[in-house]
Amino acid sequence: MTSHQNTQTMKPATAAKKLGVYLEATPAEFREGMVSRDELNALQADPPEWLRDLRRNGPHPRPVVAAKLGVSISGLARGGVTEPLTTEQIEALKQERPEWLERERATQAEVRKEAALLKQQRKAERETR
Repeated sequence: MTSHQNTQTMKPATAAKKLGVYLEATPAEFREGMVSRDELNALQADPPEWLRDLRRNGPHPRPVVAAKLGVSISGLARGGVTEPLTTEQIEALKQERPEWLERERATQAEVRKEAALLKQQRKAERETR
């Protein structure tokens, strides 16, 4: 009895998410086909020029925009940012420092501080057991 190995595939949207790029900005051949796990690994290990360019210049999907601005995805929405942004647009926002961005960065910093405090408390609890 021989074992048959199925090739795992994923939708282009899933692959784009794993690659950290905006699906609509990818080449048509990427958007129109399925992506195998091996193809995804190859794209990650040795990205083609279109992928390097998208990662460098955008447009970037919301999770990437949020990370580059130091805010949450919800914070982007509260700030009115609902569309993908290019690296240039992100840098312009960083320079402009609109009120919503400063407020959301402060909120994000507070969330991180609380998370670190909780982590410390849990660690202390485990050590006292």
